[in-house]
Amino acid sequence: MTLKFTKMQGLGNDFVVIDAIRQSVNLTPGQVRQLADRHYGIGCDQILLVEPAPDASVDFRYRIFNADGSEVAQCGNGARCFARFVREQGLCERDRIQVLTAAGRMTLIHRPNGGVCVNLGIPRHEPAAIPVRATQEQSRYTLTLDDRVCVFGAVSLGNPHAVIAVEDIDTAPVAHLGPLLESHPFFPERANIGFLQPLDAHHARLRVYERGAGETLACGSGACAAAVIGIEHHTLQSPVSVTLPGGTLLIEWAGRGHPVNMTGPAHTVFEGQMDL
Repeated sequence: MTLKFTKMQGLGNDFVVIDAIRQSVNLTPGQVRQLADRHYGIGCDQILLVEPAPDASVDFRYRIFNADGSEVAQCGNGARCFARFVREQGLCERDRIQVLTAAGRMTLIHRPNGGVCVNLGIPRHEPAAIPVRATQEQSRYTLTLDDRVCVFGAVSLGNPHAVIAVEDIDTAPVAHLGPLLESHPFFPERANIGFLQPLDAHHARLRVYERGAGETLACGSGACAAAVIGIEHHTLQSPVSVTLPGGTLLIEWAGRGHPVNMTGPAHTVFEGQMDL
C-alpha cells in the first residue's frame, strides 16, 4: 500500500497527518509503529487521520494514534495541525471547524495571525472520568514511587493527565518519574505526566512525558491540564502562557464548568508518500 502523508509540527510536537478522505486508509498497529519510527519510517510523536464526518453535525472525524500503535482520544497540538492541514489541502476553508474525536466534539478556530485556537471542552475531575483508581475526587493525590512520595493533581481533557509541581523543570526527574507514573496501576488507561514550574500568576514552564510517546517537545492537552491544575491550586491565573521546550501556548480557562481554550502555531514540514 502506498500512502500519501504530510509531516507537520506544533511547537516541535511532530505528526504524520494522513488524508483518509481522498485515499483508502486502514492502518494496523504495526503499520502505525512503522510510520512513526524515526530510523526506519517517517518519524513522529503521533499519527493523525482526517476522516469523513460521520454525520452533518461536524465537518470531519479526527483520530489519533501514538507512536506505539495505540489509539487515543485527544491531542491538542495535533488538533491545530489538523485545522491547518484541512485548509492547506482545500478540504475546508471555514475559519471555524467542528471535528469529532473519541472524546467528543471539538471546535478548531483559525486566528488572523495564523495561529489556531482549540476548544478542548470542559475538564473532567471525577476519578471515573479521568480515570484514576480513587473512591473520591481529591485536589492532590499521593503515590509512593521508588520510596519517593509523589504528589500531583489529576484531570481529564479527553485523555488522562497528572501534573506535578516542581521548583525547576530543568532538574525535574522527568526521565525517571515520567514512565513510572505513566504506567502506574493508579491510572488504568495510563496517563500523560506533566512537570509544572509556575513563574508568576500568568506564566509557567512545563515538560510532559506523554503516554505512548515519551517526553515530547510540546503537549497541547498537557499544557491545558497544567494550567487547569495550577489555577485550581491557586498558583496560576487565566490566561496562562505555558512555555514548553518547543515553544509557548496561551491557555484560557474560566473555571469549573467552562471549556479550556488553547492557542498556538501549526506548521507543515514536508509532504511525501511511503510504501507500507
